[in-house]
Order: sequence, then C-alpha cells, then structure tokens
Amino acid sequence: MSRALFDELRHRMEHFRRSEQKVARFVLRNPDEVIHMRIVDLATEAKVSEPTVVRFCRALGCGGFQDFKLQLAQMLATGSQFAQFSMNDSDSIAEFSHSIFDSTVGTLLSVRDRIDHQALGRAVNALAGANRVEFYGFGASGAVAADAQHKFFRLQISTSSYSDPHMQNMSAATLSPGDVVVAISQTGRTRALVASVRLAREAGATVIGLCPSGSPLATEVTLPLYVDVFEDTEIYTPMSSRIAHLVLVDVLAVGVAKTRGPQLAEQLQAVKKSLHPLRFPDGGAR
Repeated sequence: MSRALFDELRHRMEHFRRSEQKVARFVLRNPDEVIHMRIVDLATEAKVSEPTVVRFCRALGCGGFQDFKLQLAQMLATGSQFAQFSMNDSDSIAEFSHSIFDSTVGTLLSVRDRIDHQALGRAVNALAGANRVEFYGFGASGAVAADAQHKFFRLQISTSSYSDPHMQNMSAATLSPGDVVVAISQTGRTRALVASVRLAREAGATVIGLCPSGSPLATEVTLPLYVDVFEDTEIYTPMSSRIAHLVLVDVLAVGVAKTRGPQLAEQLQAVKKSLHPLRFPDGGAR
C-alpha cells in the first residue's frame, strides 16, 4: 500500500473512535515495533482492548491484524515512510531531534506527492502576471506570509503581507482585477481569513489558497493548493504544516522567477550585491 497507509491513518484520525485513535497514534510513532507485535502486545501498549485493534484494522480496509501488519511491513520495506513525531520525558536530545527531523521530512514527501501540478502551474502564471500580490495569514501562517512577501518583493512585484484582520479587509477592498491574494492557513477554518478572501474575490482579485482540502477556505479561493498535513494535538508536537507552506512558497517563487525569464536575473544580482557591504568578508570575523 506504499505511503498511502500512513496518509490514510492521518486523514482518518479525527473520525476514529477515541480508543482507535490510541492505536493509530501508537502505530504512527512505532511502526517498526508494531510489525513484530502480537495483537495482545499492541492492545497492551496502546492501552486498549484486542477487539478495538481488530476494529481499527478493519476500518482501514484490512482483513484483520495480520493483514494490517503485512501492509505495514510492505510500506516500511520501501523506505518511503517516516514515523510520526512523539516524545517521552526520558528521550535524549538526539532522540527527539531525530524524531522531529524525520517527521518533518515525511510530511514534506507526503505533500510533494499529493500536489496538483496543473493547479500549481496556474498559480505561478497568476502570480507572474499580477499587478500586485498580497499575502494573508494569522499566527504561524502570518509568519509564512511575511516570509513569502520577503521572497516575492525581490521579483519586481508589488507585494505586502498582513496578519491583522482589519488590515486584510482594507487591503481586500482596494484590490482590483489583475491583483492576486495568497491566503495561507494550516486549518483553513479561520473565519476572519475566509471573510477577507470573500472581499478580495468580490473586488475581482484572484485568490490562491494554501490550505487543507475540504476546508471552508478551500471552497472560497480561486486556486486552491492543498496542503493536507495531520498534526497531533500534543503540546510538544512540531508544526510540520508550517514547514510545508514555506517550501510551497519557495516553489511558487522559483516558478515565478523562471516564468519572468532572464531579465529578472540582473535584478536579483543587484539585490544580492546590495547586501555585500552589510557582511564581513568570507573568513573574517562574524
């Protein structure tokens, strides 16, 4: 079943019963151990009953626990899956740091393999031909919006980023056809962001959404770019979706640079040269 097994687990997490969620989380964090376990072992470690494990396996379309283990082993044999992040109080710095890196790499690979390249191409073309580009986001997504503005203003595009709902609404009201908004959200369910997007579309702007599929934001934007990332609710869980959004912004920026052609290279070189006086020479004091 390749990587689809873990993707299915993450996608269905909130739809599982609470006891089944315990099994799913244990499997995501300890796949190498699970393939060597008996059903009683998994039930004990996940603190659930054996019938719960059976229901969990059947909910994924498996004939039973042995069938589930077989599909899990086949997935692990491809070397294409990274375990979900987890941390125990006894974990060393090396252990939890490796776990964070592995979990993030796994998230990026999953998003990469699911991206709609036709939609990505349409988004690049819209950005490359835009008169003005505005980036909207709140919280961690606001930081991604600021990073996006930092990348795109060097591409000879008029850009701004806003993480305040009042500023977003005022920005949206001043847009016109030929302008583009990039709305960024890890949940796609922020009411204020959806409201700003509606205003932007009413003004005639094209709206690109970096958000989960099936979310309220995804249904409101002109061009959705789906970023479907399962994130647990534990206090220590790293926000891998933020990293996925940053990488997707990089992809869009490179696409725009390529679309705009060689004439942009001179501008980018001038920007790079302007930074030289601000830095020590290589090998000098830092």
